[in-house]
Amino acid sequence: MTRDIRVAVLGGGSWGTTVASLAAARTETVLWARRASTVEAINDRHENPDYLAGLPLHRRLTATTSLKEAVYDADVVVLGVPSQEFRPTLDQISDYLRPWIPLVSLAKGLERGTHMRMTEVIADVVPGHPAGVLSGPNLAREVLQGFAAAAVVAIPDHHLAESLQKVFASTVFRVYTNNDVTGCELGGALKNVIAIAAGMAEGLGVGDNTRAMVITRGLAEMTRLGVAMGGDPRTFAGLTGLGDLMATCLSPLSRNRRVGEELARGRSVEEITAQLGMVAEGTKSAQSVVEIAQQHEVEVPVAAEVAAVVRGECTAVQAYRGLGKVRPTSEIHGVV
Repeated sequence: MTRDIRVAVLGGGSWGTTVASLAAARTETVLWARRASTVEAINDRHENPDYLAGLPLHRRLTATTSLKEAVYDADVVVLGVPSQEFRPTLDQISDYLRPWIPLVSLAKGLERGTHMRMTEVIADVVPGHPAGVLSGPNLAREVLQGFAAAAVVAIPDHHLAESLQKVFASTVFRVYTNNDVTGCELGGALKNVIAIAAGMAEGLGVGDNTRAMVITRGLAEMTRLGVAMGGDPRTFAGLTGLGDLMATCLSPLSRNRRVGEELARGRSVEEITAQLGMVAEGTKSAQSVVEIAQQHEVEVPVAAEVAAVVRGECTAVQAYRGLGKVRPTSEIHGVV
C-alpha cells in the first residue's frame, strides 16, 4: 500500500467509482458523488448499485457528498465527471485545493464551445496545478471484476507520472506512462465518435466487413487530426488510441456503441440518453470534432456523418450511404 498519499476521486459514475476502488487498494481514497444514496451504499455496503450493481468495491474506499471534504487535504485529485461538467466542478473546488497538487482527468471528451481538452480546462480554471490524464481501453465492469487490463497515465513530469503509476496499478491493472498528454486525451475523445459509427453499423446489420472498414478509417481520422493538434502519431497506435478504439467499438458494454445501435433504430439522442441514465461522451464531442477538423483542414468523413446523425439532420442509413460516396485515395499518404 502506498503511504501518506490521500486521493480524492470526483464522480460517482461507473469509471470514477472503479478508479477510486483501485486507488483504495493502494492508499487512502475518498470518492465524491452527488447522490446521497450512492454515498450511503458505498460507505455501508461497499457497492455502487446505480452503476456497478453486483460488484463489490474495496472495503477501504469511503464516500462523501461534500466536495470540500473530498478535496481539502487531498494529495491527488482525480476528476471523473463528464467533460461538460468539468469546468463547473473545477470552479467549485478551486478554493479548497492545496497548492500544486496534481489533477488527473478521466473524462474522454472536449469542452463545447471552446473545444478545449480537459487538461487545458484545468490550466484555465486552476493554473499552477500539474494536469494529466488516465486513459485506455478500460470498461469499468471488467476492470472491477478483476480481468486483466491496462491504461496510460499521461502527465508532462515523468517522475510525477511514475508516482501516479503506483497509485492506480495492481497485479491485473497495468499502468504505463506517456508524456504525450495531447495525444492521449485526444485518443479518448475522438474514439467515442468512431464508436457511435461502429454501433450504427451493428444496429443496421451492414456486416463485419463494413464495420471493420469504418473502424480502421476512423483510426486514420483520429491520427490525422490528433497529429495536426500536436499529438505524437505513435500514441494513436497505443492503448489510448487503437486500444481504446477497439474496446469501445466492439464491446456491448460500451455506451457510445450502444448509442450508435439505438440511433440506427431511429431513436433520438435524448431518448437514448434517458434510457442509458449516463452520459455517452461521443454525442457531446461529435460536433466539436468536426469543427476542430475544419480549423485544421483535416478531412474526417466518419465523424462528420456521425455529427449529422446526432444533430438529427440525417438517419444512420443515410449516413452510411454518405460514407459510400467518399472517394478513396492512397491509404498510407495523408494518414499522418
